[in-house]
Amino acid sequence: MTIRWAIEGPRSRDLLTHGGRVIVHGNRRELEWIIAGARIVQCPRSIPPEQTIGLRWLPQFEGVTWPLRREEWRT
Repeated sequence: MTIRWAIEGPRSRDLLTHGGRVIVHGNRRELEWIIAGARIVQCPRSIPPEQTIGLRWLPQFEGVTWPLRREEWRT
């Protein structure tokens, strides 16, 4: 099984969700870069894949090329 990385809420310590599904991504470094300053944790194996949504499928990231190409981003 592939490791899934999730974003932990800064105050609640709950995993962030979209539409009731935990937001996950397969590359920790990309997730840390695209959401700078967020706490990234391994998604518990007890959360089944059907209860997650990949970061790339969120409406906010529909125009992003995956895998990330940093030269396409302004820093």
